[in-house]
Amino acid sequence: MAGIIPSRRVRGTPFSAGVQAANPKAYTVYNHMLLPTYFASYQEDYHHLKKYVQVWDVSVERQVSVKGPDAANLMNMISPRDMNNMAGDQCYYMPICDDNGGMLNDPVTIKLAEDHYWLSIADGDLLQFLLGLAIGKNFEVEIFEPDVSPLAIQGPKAEELTARVFGDTVRNIKFFRYKKLQFLDKEFIVARSGWSKQGGFEIYVDGTEYGMPLWDAFFEAGKDLNVRAGCPNLIERIEGGLLSFGSDMTRQNTPVEAGLAKFCNSPNEYLGKALIEKQKREGPDRIIRPISIDGSDDLPHNANGWKVLSNDKQVGLIASATWSPDFQTNVAIGMIDRTHWNPGTILNVDTGADNRSAVVQEKFWI
Repeated sequence: MAGIIPSRRVRGTPFSAGVQAANPKAYTVYNHMLLPTYFASYQEDYHHLKKYVQVWDVSVERQVSVKGPDAANLMNMISPRDMNNMAGDQCYYMPICDDNGGMLNDPVTIKLAEDHYWLSIADGDLLQFLLGLAIGKNFEVEIFEPDVSPLAIQGPKAEELTARVFGDTVRNIKFFRYKKLQFLDKEFIVARSGWSKQGGFEIYVDGTEYGMPLWDAFFEAGKDLNVRAGCPNLIERIEGGLLSFGSDMTRQNTPVEAGLAKFCNSPNEYLGKALIEKQKREGPDRIIRPISIDGSDDLPHNANGWKVLSNDKQVGLIASATWSPDFQTNVAIGMIDRTHWNPGTILNVDTGADNRSAVVQEKFWI
């Protein structure tokens, strides 16, 4: 298999030495950085994640820092989520939209102060978009990418492991809240969050030089917990309905179509508000749905999305699908038309290799 040549355009991370020593089998490129996709295998990594604890290098979740007197004004402009009641120790999942309501990104936003936010972004050049808005609106705000790289601790034993490194205070951190905790000579933001349904924490490592010392500390502290290097797992995230921006939803979709209407509650004027509010009132023409697909563990690779059909007419698109060992079915996330999104609806999926029967589910599996 051909390798990826690192460069200033495709960067390593503060944890790359530890990741490479754990022998990942494949990488992808995300926000111009390397992200491992699996280590032993998708299924072995999946079983381990659900039983033990993993350390994930998610430095690819780059931070966009928004700081200055107009920081709150810019935040209120770009998102349909109400920012007015955000607490000082809170993290918000926050869709960001263009002027037509199309999604541009879906970061987790951390409020550092009344005039300072970090946006932990999905794959996309959000920094340039915010710079353009700030210049166009003449906002007094500084926008830049700080030297901050998240490290995720995920799995049923994540709390025990994180407490061993940062102290028992982590046990008191509520979901999507954070505390600033000491490691060596510096405080880091430690948030109860992460891109799995198994529970865990994300540590915002402020300073590249702290990367490997922290990585090594977790592995030393977790020897008896069967700690391993890991990464976001395709199987587990589909089972849990964790959406991948740029795949499950794109700029062609609004947050309402992505099933995120509950995050569209801002009383402020924001980009795309007219269409988003209309869809909230009347319902969208399509929406994200969980789909089960017939067959065993032999799905072909889904690179460009699979057409979802009813009587040979396309009624949707599946961008993410895989075999679930725990639920013994192929699980999938699909953008399905209003006419066919009811639970129990039987559809066909054209995988490119064959046609398979599929059923719309009432809810995601975990």
